[in-house]
Order: sequence, then C-alpha cells, then structure tokens
Amino acid sequence: MEKKKLLIVDDQNGIRVLLVEVFNSEGYQTFQASNGKLALEIVKRESPDLVLLDMKIPGMDGLDILKHIKQIDPSMKVIMMTAYGELDMIKEATDLGALMHFTKPFDIDELRVEVNRHLGHKPSSGFAIGS
Repeated sequence: MEKKKLLIVDDQNGIRVLLVEVFNSEGYQTFQASNGKLALEIVKRESPDLVLLDMKIPGMDGLDILKHIKQIDPSMKVIMMTAYGELDMIKEATDLGALMHFTKPFDIDELRVEVNRHLGHKPSSGFAIGS
C-alpha cells in the first residue's frame, strides 16, 4: 500500500523536525518546506494528501500559500497552524478551504488524531517522544 503524503510548511525548523518525526512514525511519507516557494514546488511535484501549513511565514504568508495550493488542486486538504489567534485570518483560511486550524503550542496528539481522521489513516504504531 502506498504511503499517504504529508507536507509540513513552517519557518520554524524545530516544529518541522518534530512533526516529520511524529508523522513518519505514523507511517506517512513526509515532506517539509520552510517557505512558500518551496512548499508550492513540493505541492506541484508530489501532490501531498494533506498540507500542515503555518499561517505566518516570512515572504509569502500562509493565506497566500493556501490560495496557490487551492489553485493547483482545489481538493487538496490543508490544516492551518498559527501562533496567533487572529480570528479574521482563521476565518479567511476556512473560507479559502482550510479544513481547520491549530493554535500553537498545539497538542501533538490532537493534531495527529485530526490528520489521521482527515486522511482515513490508521497509524502504524503509537508515537512517544524520545522513542
């Protein structure tokens, strides 16, 4: 069975590394991008099943990236992540087609459950930090 593809877009390296580790352990094929240009190249090349997208990224913000993703593939699943509680940006992201959002710091288990739920994926094993 082919692995589901997950793209993690965040300018914070620590968050990308953590999420790659978590979702690799769940049995996903993960890709990561620290900026919008790279994220869109990966979207075009790999057609990920779901994108975890940070709202605030230098250069091209999450809403701009989301708009471009939806132009490339309107059915692509996107979950937004933000350290900021800007309700207007969150509403706009939802209007643009984001499934939901998580506010940082988020509960990694809740994020994992939602990603698995949206992709109809049964995790290959549990994840424990430091395992």
